[in-house]
Amino acid sequence: MAARTIENRRDRLLTILVAPLMSCSARLPVYLLLCGAFVPNVAVGVSWLRLPAVVLAAMYAIGVVVAAAVAFVLSRTVFRGPPQPFVMELPGWRWPQPAVVLERVREAAVSFLKNAGTLIMAVSIVVWALGSYPRLELPADEAADAAVVKGEALRQSFLGRAGHFIEPVVKPLGWDWRLGCAAVASFPAREVVLGTLGVIYNLGDVDPGEEEGASLLIRQLRAATWDGSDRKVFTLPVALSIMVFFALCAQCASTLVVIGKETGSWVWPLVTFGYMTGLAWLGAFVTYQAGTALGW
Repeated sequence: MAARTIENRRDRLLTILVAPLMSCSARLPVYLLLCGAFVPNVAVGVSWLRLPAVVLAAMYAIGVVVAAAVAFVLSRTVFRGPPQPFVMELPGWRWPQPAVVLERVREAAVSFLKNAGTLIMAVSIVVWALGSYPRLELPADEAADAAVVKGEALRQSFLGRAGHFIEPVVKPLGWDWRLGCAAVASFPAREVVLGTLGVIYNLGDVDPGEEEGASLLIRQLRAATWDGSDRKVFTLPVALSIMVFFALCAQCASTLVVIGKETGSWVWPLVTFGYMTGLAWLGAFVTYQAGTALGW
């Protein structure tokens, strides 16, 4: 919506298409969880600069660099044309009033909690249902092992079947079918990915957003293995590939809706979703393969 001040339609449309590459607050929980769980807490150059902080800053820098590159390419291909001058009249500068600032913060926080909380709960319920049905009936001797029951039930559920269907697409990224399910389920909004991981990894009633829940989720992720082997699912290259994917992917339904309204066509939201998903997959693929080759 900030692009409304740009009068030239070509430049305005170009700005709208690259703006979603800027990292937003919805990506931050994913970065913090994975950096805290899988990025070694070692110094980089100086004692006060730690590697998780460098990785976190790099995720934000990736969005800026990729947005600049995409804008450069599009401005010389699809949106090629003579440069247009841009002059915007700025209002007078005034010191903000604390009461007004606090009220705006309160309104934004309440709106976010209502909208995001409702969406997170709805998606979590849907993911739980897809992961719980159809019910799996096992013989009595097999049912004695709770881990076997849970694992086999999840694999045979609607969610497990969908995950195995898309596994060939996400396996080059170092992901198993459960990670693929979590990524797909979080496409309406990035905020739901932690709740989705909590459901898939059987965290019960513990909220992954709370301290106890976060530590439990981290333990579950660290212990996760590929089906039929002892190989860990989550490694440093996998964690980095997930963060790069989330940094570049258009996992925000509200953003796509706004793009459709601002451009007056639903073609551009589809274009945005398509090119950003492709960039996200490519970035995650390069990150995982490079990290694995370097022995991280």
